[in-house]
Amino acid sequence: MITLIGLSSHLHNPMYYFLSSLSFIDLCHSTVIAPKMLVNFVKEKNIISYTGCMTQLYFFLIFAIAECHMLAAMAYDRYVAICNPLLY
Repeated sequence: MITLIGLSSHLHNPMYYFLSSLSFIDLCHSTVIAPKMLVNFVKEKNIISYTGCMTQLYFFLIFAIAECHMLAAMAYDRYVAICNPLLY
C-alpha cells in the first residue's frame, strides 16, 4: 500500500497520506515484536535480557502511541471532510 500510494500521483491527498503513514507504523509495530518471538519458538531457552526487554517495550510503546495519534488525526480529517466539505 505504501508503494502504491507513493507511485500513483492521483492518490496524493491527505486521506491516502494518512493510510500510508498508518501502514508504515503498523509495519514497524509488527517488526518490533515478531523477530524475538520467532527466535523464542525455535530455541529451547525462552529468555530475554532486561535490556532487550526494555528496548522492545520502548519501541512497542512508541509505535503504539504513534498509531493512536495517527488514528486521531485520521478521525479529525474525516470529520472535517464530512462536516465542513467547503473547507476541505
